[in-house]
Amino acid sequence: MMSAAAKDQSRDFVGYGPNPPVISWPGGVTLAINLVLNYEEGAEYSWLEDGRNDNWGEYNIPNSPPLRDLGTETHFEYGSRAGVWRLARLFDRYDIPVTISACAVALEKNPAVVDWMNARGHDLLGHGLRWSEYSGMPRDEEERQLHEALALYEKLTGIRPLGWNCRSFPSVNTRDLIVREGGFLYYSDPCNDDLPYFLDHEGTKLLVVPYSKTLNDSRYLIAPGYSNPRDFAEDCRSAIDYMIGEADETGGRMLTIGVHARWMGQPNRASGLRDVIEHVKKTPGAAFMRREDIARYWIDHHG
Repeated sequence: MMSAAAKDQSRDFVGYGPNPPVISWPGGVTLAINLVLNYEEGAEYSWLEDGRNDNWGEYNIPNSPPLRDLGTETHFEYGSRAGVWRLARLFDRYDIPVTISACAVALEKNPAVVDWMNARGHDLLGHGLRWSEYSGMPRDEEERQLHEALALYEKLTGIRPLGWNCRSFPSVNTRDLIVREGGFLYYSDPCNDDLPYFLDHEGTKLLVVPYSKTLNDSRYLIAPGYSNPRDFAEDCRSAIDYMIGEADETGGRMLTIGVHARWMGQPNRASGLRDVIEHVKKTPGAAFMRREDIARYWIDHHG
């Protein structure tokens, strides 16, 4: 039987329809590109902590044997030991703002990442206490983890995240818990638009800044996917150029590019991300923006 929470979240197939708002971003930018670094290493399921292995190592094995998987464990470790710093150097070199979608426990296990985030002014997107699967989690447990995560974020970073984005699939309770908790500027689990939008949740106005899994380095592991860095770079360039090209008809838009320390932090793949950054730098009308800044601008100009 469908729960009351599931029934309360009706689907919207119309959105802005054929007449989306014609907008421009600060500085005359027509395409705001939000580069999201997902940082999950150390917060994934592991045999030692959960009696199960995660299935998102370099090789996505859906039916892991019932014993400790050192291959997957050490692949996640690569992300925190080497990958995140390769990406940090890349972002620093080109002086671009990024959003860090980090699990609280992952940050706790690598405090130097917090120091780098704060020093560079990157914004934090809440990504859960751990990299947990929320879709089937009981409501009270999800609420407990939300509270614990927020407390840990504040302890580690000195701030609480202003946005929230679950692992892959939110539960039917996630949106309600976010609204009832309060203190959030925006919500980013939906993947259903090219622009932010407001929705009404039981009388509360909630800003959605949509996420996207289209331009995402997880496609190195799934099909149809990327076989080499050129595939990733060309996919991103195609989206950027197309959206810039249609700006005269549609006005400004936003684009999300999602990467992970353990995947994009590999040297071959980082070269593809470097090519994308260079393409943005030389494309008039395109610019990187933090997710928090996109949300604040939308509230101020389209609220």
